[in-house]
Amino acid sequence: MTTILFNKPFGVLCQFTDAKSPTTRPTLSGFGLPGAVYPAGRLDRDSEGLLVLTDDGRLQARIADPRHKMAKTYLVQVEGAPVDADLAGLRAGLVLNDGPTRPADARLITAPDLWPRHPSVRFRKSVPDAWISVTLREGRNRQVRRMCAAIGFPCLRLVRWSVGDWTLDGLDSGAWRADIDKPAG
Repeated sequence: MTTILFNKPFGVLCQFTDAKSPTTRPTLSGFGLPGAVYPAGRLDRDSEGLLVLTDDGRLQARIADPRHKMAKTYLVQVEGAPVDADLAGLRAGLVLNDGPTRPADARLITAPDLWPRHPSVRFRKSVPDAWISVTLREGRNRQVRRMCAAIGFPCLRLVRWSVGDWTLDGLDSGAWRADIDKPAG
């Protein structure tokens, strides 16, 4: 079994080929990843962070299928200055246009020491920003972004930090490593 932890950069598609724009949109094929591994779950093109790739179909299903409730933690830079009480909706669960969400673990955090994003996040002197940590046990299309917008704090930057017990710790943007020590938690 091969399991790869990859720190997906902003703007990269979570697939190995792009039929729509094969020469203009970067894909996973540009990072020297081993053959015969496939992403277990997805990250949007405009999201960054941990992507687990594997050749084990059971592990792929366990990571990607919300029935298994595998925790995924995101570090989210939001527009505005939320206080702890503003995160109550995330903790209780929200009703989005595709139905109710499960409660999330959510807390304010200090700005993490992350790699620079290219292009950088637009900075506006008149609008503050803050960082929150959000842990989900489900995974819908653009869910974290939609949940943050629903409580009035749109996402500026979204980084998936962990999937189960796997983290980005020590992994620069665009880098990957084979992981043979830890099973998914």
